[in-house]
Amino acid sequence: MKRVGIVCTAATLLAFAAPLLGHTWQPQQQDEKKQQDQKKQGQDKQQQQPPKQQQDQSKQQNQRAQQPQQDQNKQQQANKQQQDQNKQQQQRAQQQQNQNKQQQATKQQQDQNSQQQQRAQQQQQDQNKQQQQRAQQQQNQNKQQQATKQQQDQNRQQQQRAQQQQQDQNKQQQQVAKQQQDQNRQQSQRDQQQQQQSDRTQRAQVQRTQQQQVSQQREQQGAWQGRRASNFDSEHRSWQQRGGYNGFRIPDVYFTSYYGRDHYFRVYSLPFVEFGGNPRFQYGGYWFTAIDPYPEYWGDDWYQTDDVYVDYSNDGYYLYNRRYPGRPGIAISISL
Repeated sequence: MKRVGIVCTAATLLAFAAPLLGHTWQPQQQDEKKQQDQKKQGQDKQQQQPPKQQQDQSKQQNQRAQQPQQDQNKQQQANKQQQDQNKQQQQRAQQQQNQNKQQQATKQQQDQNSQQQQRAQQQQQDQNKQQQQRAQQQQNQNKQQQATKQQQDQNRQQQQRAQQQQQDQNKQQQQVAKQQQDQNRQQSQRDQQQQQQSDRTQRAQVQRTQQQQVSQQREQQGAWQGRRASNFDSEHRSWQQRGGYNGFRIPDVYFTSYYGRDHYFRVYSLPFVEFGGNPRFQYGGYWFTAIDPYPEYWGDDWYQTDDVYVDYSNDGYYLYNRRYPGRPGIAISISL
């Protein structure tokens, strides 16, 4: 009965281990069948042997029956260890795959972050560049506006200056025209006065008797003879030496029309008087008084034979003799 139980147990274990043993199960099954046949033959022999031998045989059979079980257990342990190792290797492989995937995901994330940073930096650089360009454009526009404003200001100033200059020129022209009108009016008045004086002189000369003329000529001759210099260079004094000319001044327009080196005359035929011991004659509506003595190198009758003229030189009026060009003139004073 005990043997039958062992055999059943072994068969059960073998049936349980069959899926685990895989390809090694069929040879083991053949061995089990062979052992069962041998056990059955041994049992048949034991029934024929004496009890002690039967016990020994039973013991041996038990050992032989346990040996396959032990072998099976060892095989199962080895298989289990192999399975555990395979499982661990699979787990390690799975962990490695997971790590690789994690590393790849991390690397991809890092790459994405790096790309995003690069894009962000590029965008920031582009924005900065655009801002700089806009700032430069704004500066250029400001400079252009400033230059335009300066040009406009310059143009306006030039226009203002041109207008001011034109106004000043117009004003000056108006003033010159007014002065010219005043001068023309004065000239006309002087011409009238001179004409009137000439008319009076002519009438006086006509009315003058021959005896009066002879008397005036003698008077003029005596006056001039008494005013002859012994050494004109030492006796002559210019108006500057006399402290400056303070007498009446002939207007420039009138002066250039009737006086100067181109308007000469002779003293002898003009109205003549002696004033304060100095000879005085009238010409062009004005009285001229000789302040200096006349030079000794002038002839005795120069006032009758020489052409003379009145001119203004530097500091006052002088009477010059055309017979002696370049020589000093006689200082004269003018009055109405």
